[in-house]
Amino acid sequence: MYDIIGDIHGHADTLEQLLQKLGYENIEGFYRHPNRKVIFVGDYIDRGPKIRETLELVKAMADNDQAIALMGNHEFNAILYNLQDAAGNYLREHSEKNQHQHIHTLEQFACNMQEYHQYISWFKTLPLFYEDKQIRVVHACWDEEHIHSLQNALPEGRLTDQLLLNEYQKGTPLYEALEVTLKGKELQMPDRLTFRDKDGHERTELRIKWWMNPDKVTYRQYSVQHYDSLTDQEIPAELINNQKYYPESMKPVFFGHYWLPGSAELSVYEKNVCCVDYSVANKGKLVAYRWNGETSLDHRNMHHI
Repeated sequence: MYDIIGDIHGHADTLEQLLQKLGYENIEGFYRHPNRKVIFVGDYIDRGPKIRETLELVKAMADNDQAIALMGNHEFNAILYNLQDAAGNYLREHSEKNQHQHIHTLEQFACNMQEYHQYISWFKTLPLFYEDKQIRVVHACWDEEHIHSLQNALPEGRLTDQLLLNEYQKGTPLYEALEVTLKGKELQMPDRLTFRDKDGHERTELRIKWWMNPDKVTYRQYSVQHYDSLTDQEIPAELINNQKYYPESMKPVFFGHYWLPGSAELSVYEKNVCCVDYSVANKGKLVAYRWNGETSLDHRNMHHI
């Protein structure tokens, strides 16, 4: 049985409180439960006050088979931020925006960069998704085509520097698969409307509910987040004709990434679709779904600190 825990972003104290609430005990230096295991959906770093402690806790549980630690887009970004091509260019530009996103992690490792680079190496070993006969877990989006693409590109289930340097370029199957799996799907806003994201950056593309049937839905319905600038205009069919979705016949899927309002009621989107990210890094909640084998998900199985 699994406890699926959402994005932590360096909030180690809150994570320990949640684990203890769920019945895990710190024995011999790592948290364990007599008959359960955690699946972390990724995003351990950036934003929070105790990033090193978070990584130490998560890695210790994973190393001792008490948890499965997936990769989040922040771990992936950190890999790219530290990887240079033959010309000396970083795969993730060291722009002011990107430095700002990663600044808390860099500051907290400033006195031990060797440890920082050891964690960057560990990030490359993290699986990009988890699936068994009953459930699926991913950081941002489960798309069958992209999952199969990653399975084909990563026969050993892990990223390598050489693979990223050779194939992580816009337009390649690997690039598209990584972007969608770790960052989700987006749709252009109508009529040049814009909004500001949680970091204050102006954006023109919506993060969409990739699990929702897009037939005859409005921009407001299809957006994961709620923005005042969104309209109730129906999305033109030509924009979503090829858009896949996640039907109710599929096994339950869990994910994080979407910064749901921390003040909101904990809920599941569909009977087989659940997001466990409730913005702990923005005064929200750290959330876990306690999965007990059910095929129809129940919001009463969601726990938080």
